[in-house]
Amino acid sequence: MLKKLTLPLLVIFTLSFILIVYIYQQSIDEKPKVTVVLKDLNSEYGRIVEAGLRKGFHDFDLEGKVVAPTSESFFEQVDLLESILMENPDILIISPLYPNYSIPTLEKFIEKNIPVFLLDTDYQWENKTAYIGTDNVDLGRTAGALLGSQLQPGNEVAIIGLDLYSPVASERIKGAKLSLEAIGINIVAEKVNVYSEPSKVKAEIETILEENPKMKGIMATNDELALIAFEVITEHGLNISIIGADGLNDMIKLIEEGDLSGTVAQNPYDMGYLSIETARKVLNGENVEKHIDSGIDIIIKGNGKQRLDFQNRFLK
Repeated sequence: MLKKLTLPLLVIFTLSFILIVYIYQQSIDEKPKVTVVLKDLNSEYGRIVEAGLRKGFHDFDLEGKVVAPTSESFFEQVDLLESILMENPDILIISPLYPNYSIPTLEKFIEKNIPVFLLDTDYQWENKTAYIGTDNVDLGRTAGALLGSQLQPGNEVAIIGLDLYSPVASERIKGAKLSLEAIGINIVAEKVNVYSEPSKVKAEIETILEENPKMKGIMATNDELALIAFEVITEHGLNISIIGADGLNDMIKLIEEGDLSGTVAQNPYDMGYLSIETARKVLNGENVEKHIDSGIDIIIKGNGKQRLDFQNRFLK
């Protein structure tokens, strides 16, 4: 009798288990799919953005995928977009390398009714659902004011970090000029391509210093350039204020050690998290702001350790 009862119970148990697995699998499959295309996943900045994205996927119950070119190649990023288009995600989030060249491909997503968010790098494109990131004019204005606070009217400074393909550097320069010119600081040089090799950047900064021996300050549109500028002035034994932008760990360490005066940091983790939060709102049918500012932080000696500890959590 016991054996006769055991078999039906085993069958029922097996069928129940299969049903539970099926229902669970269906629930996974039904999660909205969000694909994010970053500029890279190897840099400190890119890894922190990714950490914010993945936290957002978890918190807002979305199926997410994060991809990037293996090298910062515009062509590879466009190829990624073409393959993602075939996958029909519910939302596309992209940090475009060269926004104006990405638009034709992004328009294909719009034609398929797939909302497109711009992350980190904005562009005047009417079909974007939203931009999530830094107000780079405001960042530049803050960086210029921070540099100006260490100088006197009439002092000479250089701004380094031009970019012919992306609006980020030009917007930061625009903001910096507004602050520096307002307090009578003379901008004597404005050059150095952000994509130049470090050795070439170093040579250009040395040329600027030779041509402007009275120069008292340098504002760099990113921390990588600021760090090269610091290397140059250290080698020449000069006392020149340097302000960078982004909040990279190496920059913050030098600030905490008293070797550099400051940087204006973006919030890459918040940027990633906010983009997923915004995606969930759109998927829920809510209206969202066209520009979602992830904010900036001024890093000077004394407040950098907390920032370092936070960022290092995602860089181990």
